[in-house]
Amino acid sequence: MSTWSGLVLFAERAASDGGQTSGLPLSLAITIFVLAVFVGFEIITKVPPTLHTPLMSGSNAISGITVVGAILAAGAGHSIVATILGTLAVVLATVNVVGGFLVTDRMLHMFRRKSK
Repeated sequence: MSTWSGLVLFAERAASDGGQTSGLPLSLAITIFVLAVFVGFEIITKVPPTLHTPLMSGSNAISGITVVGAILAAGAGHSIVATILGTLAVVLATVNVVGGFLVTDRMLHMFRRKSK
């Protein structure tokens, strides 16, 4: 699950549970979310540039699943906050998928032989 769709589901549960998410206090849930963002950032920055593009092209399928989850979260109709965050998640996940495919296509064009 991506950060954005996780944030949408978090907002939906927090809105419906009166600030409680899965039995956790809201402040603890936000702390876990922020720590997950930092850990994800640290992992991504440690990937060498030569591996970044192939890994990104392989993760496009996962990003496609993120788009589906964001659409479901945006259309659930639990609250206006969840709908707005879900719509934002759809937009950002779609940009991620399209950008990943464009970078992959550009990378593949670099390895094609030029015809004489």
